[in-house]
Formats: sequence, C-alpha cells, structure tokens
Amino acid sequence: MEIVGQITVSKEEHNFFKENILHLKSLRTCIADNIDKDVTYLIKIIMVGSILLRGSDIHTEPTQYKTIIRARIDGMLTSIAEIDNALYKKLLSRIKLLSRLKLNIEKSPQDGRFSVKFHNLEIEIRVSTLPSEYGEAIVMRVLNPQSLISLEELGLRPDLEKLFSEEIQKPNGMIIVTGPTGSGKTTTLYAFLKKISRPNNKVITIEDPIEYHLDGITQTQVDERRGYTFASGLRSIVRQDPDTILVGEIRDTETAQIAIQASLTGHLVLSTLHTNDAVGTIARLEALGEVITNIAPAVNIIIAQRLIRKVCKNCRELVYANKEELELLKQELPFLNLKEKTKIAKARGCDKCNNTGYKGRIGIFEALVLDDEIKNFIAISATYVDLKEKAIQKGMTSIKQDGLIKVLKRETTLEEVKRVAG
Repeated sequence: MEIVGQITVSKEEHNFFKENILHLKSLRTCIADNIDKDVTYLIKIIMVGSILLRGSDIHTEPTQYKTIIRARIDGMLTSIAEIDNALYKKLLSRIKLLSRLKLNIEKSPQDGRFSVKFHNLEIEIRVSTLPSEYGEAIVMRVLNPQSLISLEELGLRPDLEKLFSEEIQKPNGMIIVTGPTGSGKTTTLYAFLKKISRPNNKVITIEDPIEYHLDGITQTQVDERRGYTFASGLRSIVRQDPDTILVGEIRDTETAQIAIQASLTGHLVLSTLHTNDAVGTIARLEALGEVITNIAPAVNIIIAQRLIRKVCKNCRELVYANKEELELLKQELPFLNLKEKTKIAKARGCDKCNNTGYKGRIGIFEALVLDDEIKNFIAISATYVDLKEKAIQKGMTSIKQDGLIKVLKRETTLEEVKRVAG
C-alpha cells in the first residue's frame, strides 16, 4: 500500500526523544518548550512522544478559545497539551497535507494516512477529520507493528492457550471473537494468523482497513466505492481455494451467510462480531438472518474479550483483601477455595506509569466451545439464559472471573476489573 506522506525521525532524534520523553510529564514539558517553534517539529514531538508512551490514538479537540490535544494510553484518554486556535490551524493544515486531505474541505469528514518512519521501523497513522462547532477535530490512530503479539503473549490462562491452539489447527469451522470497539479483537485474530501462517496453509483476509501487514498472507481491503464489500470480497476469496479466511467483521446478513457457508464447506473462518459476551453471539447471528440449523454446525468456538490495564510493578502495593473484597472473590470464584488471608495488588502511581498506577494492558477472556452437546442445545432454540447456564455448567469461565483470577495473580486490581467487566 502506498504511504502518501511521511514524518522522518533520524536516529539522533529518536535517541533524543527516548532520553527526554520518559512519561507524560516530560512529554507535556517537551511540547511546551517547543510550542513557538516550527509546526512540523511540534507534530513530530506529539507523534513520537505518544508512540514512545504506548499511545494508540491522538485526538485534537478545538473549543471556543483553545484546542485540547489528548492521547489514549493503555485505553485511557489523557491531555498532553493545550494550544491556541491560531497555532492549531497551522497544525491542522500540516496534518492534512501529510495525509493528502483537501485543505479547502472543512465541513465534511475526510480520511487519510501518513507514516512515521524511524531508522528501523515504519508506523502507519490513520487520520480522520470531523467538522465540529469550533473547527475540525482530528483523530490519528497509531498502527504500530510492534504491538502485534503472539498467541503466547495474549495473557491467556494455560487452559485457554491450549484450547485456542487446538481450535486454530482445525481444518474447518468458524472462530468468532466478540467484544466492543477497542477490546483487542483484531490483536487476537492476528495472533491466531501468526500461529497458523505456514507454507502449506493458504490464508486470505478481507479487512476494513488492513491494520497490520503480515508476511505470507494475502490481505485484501474493503472498497465500497468500487463494490468490493465484505460480502462480495468473501465470495471472490472462496474461489481462490484458501484454507483459512479472515473476515474483519460480520456486519450484515449476506456476509454472515457466506462466512458460515464457507466454514461448512471445508474452510477455517476467523471473524469478529460486536456482542457483549460469547453466548450473545448466537442471538446476534440469528438477528442477522442466519438460521440456527446452520449456525450450530458451523461455529467451533466463540471468544469474548476485554482489555484491562496491568498494575504497575514498580509502584504497586500488595495488601490483604478486606472482608468485602474477599467475599466478592469467594462468591465469583467458588472453585478456588480461597484462604482468609489473600494478598492482592493496589495501584499507587509513579513516574514510570504516569502516576496512574497502571502500565500496559492484558486481555481477559471467556470461551464458549460449541461441542456436540452445546450444538444440540442451540439447535432446539435454547434461550440466552438457558444457553449461558449450560455453558457455565460445562465449565465456561466468564470474562469477569478471568479478570478476578488475574487479580489473584496480582497482574491487575479489583478496581480495574470492576471498571471493565462490572
């Protein structure tokens, strides 16, 4: 894919930024110190600083008197600068030029891209503009190939890692990953692809957009203006004799039907869907118009997930769970026989974690395996409540329970699991 604009970061600049931008406070200082200098260099500081601090998105939000610039780090938005609107107009124009967007269009949304090129790495930035009351707002999404991780790095419990490894080796059927936007579904699917990518396995994807480029895999991108939709693309892909197909997202009835038919005719199909939990996926596929008699035999496993922040190991405090916390853990995890004195981690905050108490993120998962018993149960049109009860009886660990297990392993905090999983 052609990269239409580029910010080049020399090795010397990269080393300078690494030495001087160690946390949010130093990024804010660096931006403030260069606020009156060249706007191109200011953008470089914002982009490189956010990347160094593990930012996934950068937002500019113009208000009546100033523009707020925020970065999403470990899933949480935080302010990194406030600039006057006159400077923002220059910054906006420069970003639009980099992204090859039209400067004279201010009242309609636009999408573009550019890259940040280091001496040893190139990171693509997806740009979206949106007209707002006081000017155009921008969201820049950072697609850092270094954020691609292996199956072993997803943070899976040993039993889930073994289960997922077995499922992705099957020759046919569907693996569906569900969760809200930003829950790490794409990261999980790419980890699966990395695991099964080999010379004797033909893998083709259809994505919107292609987020990361993988060697040895044929990746295609939806282009609705040219009629290349998920449904039409998937129809063409099936004729290419693939072994494994990745469908970025099932959005409509036609895509759902073709994906299910592909899984029933000898292909392994990986895809995502927006549902709150694993069991709700069955009802969602029905709502898209697919019949239960096709869903049950086609789907092998449904994985629901969220991302939670990891507690900072540098400043965390290990304390005994109080009576209320222990009661919650015992109630949610009755199979663990917890001791009366159980230590858990508490977030505190230091420079290394930007005073949040958290650094990095990890997945929490639940997996509904559609074995013969569950397939038969689905085939008789079981209700959501009945299906969930049956899945729990068969040993399914919920997203919340997986999070609480990570609390007991002191990888995260009880507060963080409550925030994400209720």
